Amino acid sequence: MKSTKILKVLAVASLVLTGSGSYAQQQTNPATEAKITNLLKQMTLEEKVGQMAQVAIDQLGHTNYATKTFEVEPAKLNEVIGKYKVGSILNTPPSILLGPADWNKVVTDLNKAAQQNRLKIPVIYGLDDIHGASYVNGYTAFPQEIGQAATFNRQLVHDGGVITAYESRAAGVPWSFSPVLDLGINSMWPRLWETYGEDPYLCGEMGAAFVKGMQDPLGSKEKVSVSLKHYMGYSDPKYGKDRTNAWIPENYVREYFLPAFAAAVKAGARNVMVNSALINGIPGHINKHILTDILKNELGFTGFIVTDWQDIENIAKRDKIAKNNKEALMLCINAGIDMSMIPYNYKEFCNDLVALVKEGKVSTPRIDDAVRRVLRVKYELDLFNTPVTTIDQYPKFGSAEFSKAAYNTAAESITLLKNNQNILPLSPAARVLVTGPNANSMRPLNGGWSYTWQGERTDEFTQQYNTILEAVTKKFGNNNVTFSQGVAYKMKGKYWEDSVVNIDEAVRAAANAEYILLCIGENSYTETPGNLNELNLSDNQLALAKAMIATGKRVVVILNEGRPRIISQIEPGAQGIVHTYLPGNFGADALADILTGDVNPSGKLPITYPRYTNSLTPYIHKHSDQTANPQGAYDYSADFNPQYQFGYGLSYTTFAYSNLTVDKTTVDPNGTVAINVTVRNTGGRDGKEAVQLYISDVLASLSPDVKRLRGFDKVELKAGETKTVQFKVPVKELAFVNTDNRHQLEQGDFKVMVGDQTSTFTVNKTVVF
Repeated sequence: MKSTKILKVLAVASLVLTGSGSYAQQQTNPATEAKITNLLKQMTLEEKVGQMAQVAIDQLGHTNYATKTFEVEPAKLNEVIGKYKVGSILNTPPSILLGPADWNKVVTDLNKAAQQNRLKIPVIYGLDDIHGASYVNGYTAFPQEIGQAATFNRQLVHDGGVITAYESRAAGVPWSFSPVLDLGINSMWPRLWETYGEDPYLCGEMGAAFVKGMQDPLGSKEKVSVSLKHYMGYSDPKYGKDRTNAWIPENYVREYFLPAFAAAVKAGARNVMVNSALINGIPGHINKHILTDILKNELGFTGFIVTDWQDIENIAKRDKIAKNNKEALMLCINAGIDMSMIPYNYKEFCNDLVALVKEGKVSTPRIDDAVRRVLRVKYELDLFNTPVTTIDQYPKFGSAEFSKAAYNTAAESITLLKNNQNILPLSPAARVLVTGPNANSMRPLNGGWSYTWQGERTDEFTQQYNTILEAVTKKFGNNNVTFSQGVAYKMKGKYWEDSVVNIDEAVRAAANAEYILLCIGENSYTETPGNLNELNLSDNQLALAKAMIATGKRVVVILNEGRPRIISQIEPGAQGIVHTYLPGNFGADALADILTGDVNPSGKLPITYPRYTNSLTPYIHKHSDQTANPQGAYDYSADFNPQYQFGYGLSYTTFAYSNLTVDKTTVDPNGTVAINVTVRNTGGRDGKEAVQLYISDVLASLSPDVKRLRGFDKVELKAGETKTVQFKVPVKELAFVNTDNRHQLEQGDFKVMVGDQTSTFTVNKTVVF
């Protein structure tokens, strides 16, 4: 029996982005504000400055390597929290990984010290929960954000936020330095995998879903404050290297980089972390226009702004803008910074900031505003009543229920990019050779920010989970699986270093296999250590791939990487290509289920996968980037020629689109356009499809983008089933940002595209707002 259902999706960007301050202020609680006012009246300048300071945990104690615990030292505790009144601590102790109970003890010791202070203001602890509570031993590891985005499933991202917050509070940590809302638009950038991809709408929708999962309702003992990072423009450095200068005009900043942050602020985010780099030569931490004018005033953000690691000092020592740290501190606080991730020179920070206020170089109202914002979040988290939560209140920590949620996200993220002659799925009785540097380690499956900063020790903590080799062996059976690594990463070296183990042995092993599973990509890395100079796969991996293809056996490439490494040399010789991104501890299990057809792949690329190292154009681009010269003198038609386009991904079934309709042929700028499309599963398997709505401005006074994602929905269809998906798009969301940094929606035609279906409608007048 075929069924038809109407699914309504509100395809609306979270806020109308303008340069005129038209945002709604985040709500505050009058009773809470009264408490803060009363507390501020009692605070000395030194106590206020302490609330603006954040110090690394290793300044308060030492690692006990015998017991594998962190021991807080009373003398250091008394100095940091007692004398300097420091209000926030961060980071994981050096060289060890604490479990929830150990974290409980650390956070309890800190807050016991805070309770000895005159005003008993609680300490707020923060950790980087990048794909789960990743600095807590036993946490549930979800795919990294790039994989979460590939699901095109808001609910999965929301649920991941719920679980991450729960496990963070099990450790007693109420503040998470996530999500990353940078636009993953630069393929060279080493943090691309930490983002929700290259599209502003996708990033905003996923970011808002995650924020709500983590925070709502704020004050619950199962919720944490998020930190939106890295506000903003950090992800598109001109030369692709981390923490370097970006060249972005303000209208492009507003149109492409601001929307995800605006969506998350509207969703209630209570903290924002600042871009560690520069835009147009101005470090993010001293950019008052971005921090105060846009974030606090236009967006109405009422939480607090924190620096990234040691970035006030970088204004002087790296950027050469301030003559010393004190001058850098003055510039940052006056620009709108509320808390500094110092993380070591806290005495200098506190003494200098007190002196700057006394010298009249930083005003008392600026200090009071910063402290009010910090205290507001501490009250909202109910830390004054419950400064520490403990593991005994969180029985689901690391549970099978949470593991299943992480597996489901991994299963929906994995993206089938090539399936010649339906080589996949494989029979569970097939004989397979597993080879490649990514085949038998949990480290590349998880990526950076996994147990440690660079993820280099992941294999120590993940013995209970399956590598790709282990998952495939369990699925196909020991007698059907042969392993020959061929190429191995140098696990003690740089992330990009690998070496040939024995490619000839792998070639010989292929003789007895029907299929070769070639597991290639990248080892774990993040931030500046993850910079690279070459997007091609390593020479050793390319040599292994070419040798496997030359055997004549059917090759399925398993990509396991954070960035899109160039595969154009080997793609023609592969019959199948499956992209796993960085799928976490359950990624190999999900992959094995996809390889055998127990799971039908439904992931879609949240980035453009480039074909060539010098052709990195993203899907959002101008017509000049892909069309032929109108005079015919030169042919630029191949300029946009990626290996795989944004939003691309195959299934083991097929879907057909029909009956695309727009409810109005002419629309008013203040109206909403409703767009319906029918989707039918025309294959023989049940499957899920990410339905994507694109809209193009046909003609505009500023060259329009070729197309933009304006809505999406993940639908599940049984074989033969039909559903109708509806999108409602506020017409003003189709405006571009002009060179005066105003939104401009112009009279004229707009093209609608869903699948292979197209339609048009006309906007009846021009408005600037």
